[in-house]
Amino acid sequence: MSEPQITVSYEPFQEIAILEKNHFCSPEELARFTSVITGGKLIGLYWVDGVIFLYFPISASTSVFAKELLEKRKIYWSYLGYAVMPKFAPVLETKEKMIVPVVDVSSDLLLKNVAKWIKQQI
Repeated sequence: MSEPQITVSYEPFQEIAILEKNHFCSPEELARFTSVITGGKLIGLYWVDGVIFLYFPISASTSVFAKELLEKRKIYWSYLGYAVMPKFAPVLETKEKMIVPVVDVSSDLLLKNVAKWIKQQI
């Protein structure tokens, strides 16, 4: 009995639609905001090429968003918060002693494009 043929393909997203964005004055302000909106739960921030950010994707569970995802390879983010952070650091500590992890996602092509777009907004 022969094994079935399996095709693997890479079909990256073509577009990200951001519904709301906010430029924070500092990475610490973004970290504080992150802590407040998560009710103090630990959540990480993303860093790419001198910017730090947080985003909230909209689930593709509704037929409208699922159609956009499948047909147009378009995803929606309900919110994007960002700040300038020239040098990567694995954690941010606020004056209130909140510690927020930071992940360097520079190798992710999609998020690298997001960082490029963010820089154009600043």
